Amino acid sequence: MAKKVKEERLNLDKILFNCRDYLRAARNSGSFFEKRDMMLTLVFLRFIGEKYEDGIENLRKKLIEQNLNPDDENIRKAFFEDATFTDGTYYLPKEARWSEIINTPATQLNVALDNALKVINDSSEQLKGCFVEGTFTQRNLAANDIKKIVDEVNKISHKTFGEEKDLIGRVYEYFLKEFAVNATKEEGEFYTPHDVVKLIASLIEPYDGTLYDPCCGSGGMFIQCADLVKSKQGDISKINVYGQEKEAATYRLAKMNLALRGISHNLGNDYESTFTKDLHKGIDFDYIMANPPFNLKGWYNSNLADDSRWAEYAIPPESNANYAWILHMLSHLKKTDGVAGFLLANGALNDSDTLEIRKKLIQKDKIEAIIVLPRELFITTDISVTLWILNQNKKGGIYHNRTLRNRENEILFMDLRTWTDNSVKGENKKKVQLDEEQIKKVSNFYHIWQSEGTDGEKYEFPELYRSVDIDEIKEKGWTLIPSKYIEFIDHDLDIDFSKEMARIQNEMKEIMKIEKKSQKMLEDAFRGINYEID
Repeated sequence: MAKKVKEERLNLDKILFNCRDYLRAARNSGSFFEKRDMMLTLVFLRFIGEKYEDGIENLRKKLIEQNLNPDDENIRKAFFEDATFTDGTYYLPKEARWSEIINTPATQLNVALDNALKVINDSSEQLKGCFVEGTFTQRNLAANDIKKIVDEVNKISHKTFGEEKDLIGRVYEYFLKEFAVNATKEEGEFYTPHDVVKLIASLIEPYDGTLYDPCCGSGGMFIQCADLVKSKQGDISKINVYGQEKEAATYRLAKMNLALRGISHNLGNDYESTFTKDLHKGIDFDYIMANPPFNLKGWYNSNLADDSRWAEYAIPPESNANYAWILHMLSHLKKTDGVAGFLLANGALNDSDTLEIRKKLIQKDKIEAIIVLPRELFITTDISVTLWILNQNKKGGIYHNRTLRNRENEILFMDLRTWTDNSVKGENKKKVQLDEEQIKKVSNFYHIWQSEGTDGEKYEFPELYRSVDIDEIKEKGWTLIPSKYIEFIDHDLDIDFSKEMARIQNEMKEIMKIEKKSQKMLEDAFRGINYEID
């Protein structure tokens, strides 16, 4: 009896590895950026083509359910020749469909691919400007090379890799790692890991209203937020995303990524620097999420000296854009209740040349939480970075069906640098990640601290978190380094940490009970149920 050949399970990294090797070996494949652009464009054509085919198949089923024959010539002309979809699917002219591209002879592939891009660019306002004209014909890969790459990309499918939350972002991340080992954050070549995005989103909860990212990269934060909204049975149509990106290729990638997901977006009319040309000037947003370039140099010019974004503070240092990013985001937050979560290098916590700005931010009570993250969460840097949360309303009240207490003149500090147990396997360098349980813990620490019934003066756990009032921060010279405030224990002392943790957890449970009761009373009040107050 012949042995059964074990079928190898399709693996996204294996497919991308093959494409990388084909591109490296091919003549005329160009620079890293050109290789990456070719791959991302191919993946985009594959995904948008698959989505179109799914849309047509669903349309056929609906017509059959209505006792209409989808193969009838009149029905076909009425419904299929210029089909419209309600889920963000784009109608594709024949030349742009993946089913046509994949069956094109190898010798004609470069021309066919560029023709597909031109047709899409000319027929869709949303996708206009997503592609570089002549991407494939200018490189003019040999027929055998382009055919092998297209055949590999054909294996990448949402049906196969549906568990991937951001497939285009995942492909982008892969080629960033493999082709650009020396890429720097300053060059704009950076990808925020999914666990970090999820952590920020779980804290500020950007599940409705307007969401802004002033340095949006490939749009991964928007994608992740949309997925989180869907996971909570929410409606992504209630989120309007705004972004800006200064790198041309990354700007195009973000447009592709968001268009593919059917996410309504406004990234401005072109790629521009957020500092020198704010494309969303005068607009205030409910939420801001961002991962700006760390310690960016060369951001400043003399035209920014009298800019309104820092009029109430001071001009940020020309040598480093960290505080320019903070003040820019603050200027775009809704004045009554806007919330921002963003990442910065740890130096921003205590830079001497930003002392006056930091002091005013604290005095104006704009900073809600400072969370130092573990090292090695990112691909292109192994430093520990800080998650900042700004909040325009720390006075309390109802927020996302929760009753919040007054937290004025308090800041919650957390230090997660020891959370390095979850290493990621198969990476070229050491990398760790935050798992679901850890993200939930951090979210609980933060939301319980915000909640009615919590005593901010006593809210602390050694070596992990502590709520600190402005007077103590003033005494410490306006530093925001968590270790200056969080108690670090001498582990040689006889301390029962398990008992201490149990005490904290019991306190948390009691607070959550109070929170649930107050939420139920609020919901019942809307239904007209009255309670007698003891």
